[in-house]
Amino acid sequence: MKQVLAIGGLDSSCGAGVIRDAATIQSLGKQPRVAVTAVTAQSATGVRDIHPVPSQTLDAQIVPAHAIKIGMLCDDVRVRTVCRALEKVSPCPIVLDPVLSASSGGRLLSDAGAGWLLTELIQKVTLITPNLQELSLLADWCGEPSQDPLKQADALRRAGALAVLIKDGHGTGRIAKDRLITDGEVHVFEAPRLGVSRRGTGCTLASAIACGLAEGRSLPNACEMGKSVVTAYLAEET
Repeated sequence: MKQVLAIGGLDSSCGAGVIRDAATIQSLGKQPRVAVTAVTAQSATGVRDIHPVPSQTLDAQIVPAHAIKIGMLCDDVRVRTVCRALEKVSPCPIVLDPVLSASSGGRLLSDAGAGWLLTELIQKVTLITPNLQELSLLADWCGEPSQDPLKQADALRRAGALAVLIKDGHGTGRIAKDRLITDGEVHVFEAPRLGVSRRGTGCTLASAIACGLAEGRSLPNACEMGKSVVTAYLAEET
């Protein structure tokens, strides 16, 4: 059985983080492994407390897998720890969901952590999956003030990202259009905008893409599969 490692925060409400990752990975027939970066106390109303996991403990949890999904990293110490730990695992696809804040409110990555993400970690991953707000913030940190998501994605590629999936879940319009930006290509994945909100959609999407890559799917095909999985996850709320 293919193994997928989820690196991220432990959400006490089980709505997001590595628990949601593990549920997605298992539902797609893969063996989940988790590496917890921080223990959090949170709910649908916000984040109440964050306790970062010591670097030694985080490092010990990171083991070889057929694919890796990275979510909440908390701060620069945890980002640096993950960067170092990735050197000891066999080369595999890595999907980075740049979790900057909780959907319910509350900062989940420090400015220093974002700096390390953009200068070190981004160069080690196969795909980064920001939503529109995350994309704008990350591009601004890269010195790209444009409001054009495609230009913002190009800024992340100049910073070292191999590919950027622009998530349109926070956008407008009847159809949600996610766009995969690779070297000279743009792939568009469409689904009806269901008009519901649910925590853990970013975790679900990135984990599903990691599962697809673990199967040996191409990046566009894995992203298309991930879009289908997250659409089904949202439809459960309708």
